[in-house]
Amino acid sequence: MRIVVAVSLLAMSSAAFADGWKGTGELGLALSRGNSETESLNAKLGFTLEDAQWKNVVGFAALRQKGEVAGSEELTLTANRYELSGSSAYKFDERRYLNGSLRYENDDFAPFEYQAIAALSYGYYAIKDDTTELLFEGGPGYRRFKAVSGDTDGELILRGLMGFKHVFTATTSFENSLLVEAGSDNTFVQNDAGLVVKMSDALALKAGLQLRHNTDAAPGSEKTDSLFTTNLVYNF
Repeated sequence: MRIVVAVSLLAMSSAAFADGWKGTGELGLALSRGNSETESLNAKLGFTLEDAQWKNVVGFAALRQKGEVAGSEELTLTANRYELSGSSAYKFDERRYLNGSLRYENDDFAPFEYQAIAALSYGYYAIKDDTTELLFEGGPGYRRFKAVSGDTDGELILRGLMGFKHVFTATTSFENSLLVEAGSDNTFVQNDAGLVVKMSDALALKAGLQLRHNTDAAPGSEKTDSLFTTNLVYNF
């Protein structure tokens, strides 16, 4: 399962450089020195290809953070995560579609070493006009994961997604996505909210807040993580 998902996502990523694809890249870097020392780097890359019948999306995201920890003279790694994702949607009409999605995640500070998810979902745009979009997706899926104990297991899941976007002005917009992957061993919830301010057709600034929750957290770990970012966005 892990190999199949990785190969499929790499193939989709290679295809993303073909003609007709649109891309968006985000990068945020923060360094502090003096009374406290921290280092943080987050990056995102996404490609979209859409026509009258299909919409294909490929994405990559990474986060790496270091900070001071009591008892250590050197900066300690506090976050290290990367994610590959891809989806292909067949449109029945302007509002209804069937979506197949793949997602692979590796996280050094999660209750798993990695997880790979494949799902088939029905999607519907409740609102879709020039200024506002509101969509819902839902359907069955399968998750394969390796726990921190070293055991590898799999389970059936229900996947749900809610996406919202609203354009306030020609330069300012708000977007939010809520992803739920619910299984008997663990339910994963991630919410990404962002305010985007365009500086030009190619460049923008984005302030984002990400919340991640696992119902089955590792011993001594919090179930919910939050991340606030201020990124430079480049559209190409």
